[in-house]
Amino acid sequence: MSFKQISQIAGSALAAQTVRMNTVASNLANAQSAAGTPEAAYHARKPVFAALPATDGVGQGSTGMRVQVLDVVQSTEPMRKAYEPDNPLANEQGEVFYPNVSPVAEMTDMMATSRAFEVNIEVLGRVKSMQQSLLKLGE
Repeated sequence: MSFKQISQIAGSALAAQTVRMNTVASNLANAQSAAGTPEAAYHARKPVFAALPATDGVGQGSTGMRVQVLDVVQSTEPMRKAYEPDNPLANEQGEVFYPNVSPVAEMTDMMATSRAFEVNIEVLGRVKSMQQSLLKLGE
């Protein structure tokens, strides 16, 4: 496997983790937004990843796997419901609906995403270091 291919694989992982971090940030930003109906409430979003064969530069043959973001889907978990009759968004029963976002789960996901990002940056750094060492051999 060439240095270029390793870099492309790590780059695809970085792009996927960026999407993941953006969805976590969006979920956390909307965690306390209220709505009058469950349909109007913010639904947590999660990216769906897939490992796809990476092709060589010519488009022939598989040289490893790359990460692809297939979609960002909405969570199907039920919305949180709170009795707040004084809230202007409350329905006839005095209920207000909040997103199905778990801040603890989102922070855990954020830490895992951050760590995965760091690992891929480290891979790119090591590839660069190996390339520089290889060039020094020719001196």
